[in-house]
Amino acid sequence: MPKRKKTDRKRKGEVKKEIPKKEQAIDQNKILRNFFIGMAILILLIILVVYAFQSTKKFEYEGVDFKIVKSGNLVFYNTKIPVVVDGKNAEYNFYLRNDPRKLDEGVSFNGNLSLAQNLVLNSTEDFNCDGFGIIATANLVNLYKVSGINVIKDQNATCDSEGRYAFINLQKGSETRIDKVGPACYNVNISNCEILEATERLMLESFIEINKLM
Repeated sequence: MPKRKKTDRKRKGEVKKEIPKKEQAIDQNKILRNFFIGMAILILLIILVVYAFQSTKKFEYEGVDFKIVKSGNLVFYNTKIPVVVDGKNAEYNFYLRNDPRKLDEGVSFNGNLSLAQNLVLNSTEDFNCDGFGIIATANLVNLYKVSGINVIKDQNATCDSEGRYAFINLQKGSETRIDKVGPACYNVNISNCEILEATERLMLESFIEINKLM
C-alpha cells in the first residue's frame, strides 16, 4: 500500500506539471493570434492609406479621367486618348499645365464644340509669351492630328458658313475666352499672354467630345 501512495503522489505531481504547460501553450497561441491580427490590421491600414493617397491624385472631369503628376516644382494634369498606331490600339498622353476643374471658371466657352475632318488653325498674332505660345500651339495641333483630323494653316481661310471644315483663330482680346462664331468656327481670344489657358480650355472641350465617341 505505501508503494501505491508514492506512485499516486508521483502521478499527481506529473498532472500538476502538465497543467501549466497546457496553459503556457494556450497563452502562446493567444499571443501569436493577437500578433497576426495586429499585423493584418496594420497591413489593411497601410493599403487604405496608400489607396486614399492615390485617389487624391486622380479625378474625373465631365467623364474624362485625369491624374495629377508632379515633376520637381511643376504640376501637370495627365489624360490619355485612344489612338491607332501602325494598326495597333494605343494611348496618347497629354499633360495640361492648368487644372481642368478651374479652366471652366477661368476661361469661358461660349457655344458647343463641333469639329470636322479638316481643321484650319490660324493666328493673327505672334504669341511667343516666353515660349508658352509654341508649346500651346504644338499641343493643340498634336491633339487634333492624333485624333485623325487634318490640320491646315491657311492665313487666307475664313470661317466656312456651311461647316465643311473647322476653323480656329487665335487672336488677342480684352478677355481670355472662346467664342463660337459659325457652325464649326471659333475665335480663341487671348489676353495677357494667357495662351496656355485658352488653348487648354479648347483641348479640354475636345477631350470631352472625344470621350463621348469612345
